[in-house]
Amino acid sequence: MKTEYTNIPLVKNEEKKRFEIEIDGHFAFIDYKEPGDKIALIHTETDPELAGKGAAAAVVEKTLHYLDENNIVLLPFCPYVFAYIKKNPEWKHLVSPKFKGYDKL
Repeated sequence: MKTEYTNIPLVKNEEKKRFEIEIDGHFAFIDYKEPGDKIALIHTETDPELAGKGAAAAVVEKTLHYLDENNIVLLPFCPYVFAYIKKNPEWKHLVSPKFKGYDKL
């Protein structure tokens, strides 16, 4: 994660069902669903003003830290999150072994 995002807090916006960070009035976020005792990350997006600035990677990393700290099992349906974990295998321990595609991480 780029250092300029280190001190930006992650918000679990339960009303919008997304994890988000806000940078200068713009958002990077991940939509989620909570089936049972797991969390499914569905879609990662940034406002156009943040495109290509590392904000998507920052919100993913902050969300993975949150899940790890809270012992929440992950279902990475979002292709961006899946690719992030594949590139950073130290996060694979969060993924449910029953997740289709687990063996490809």
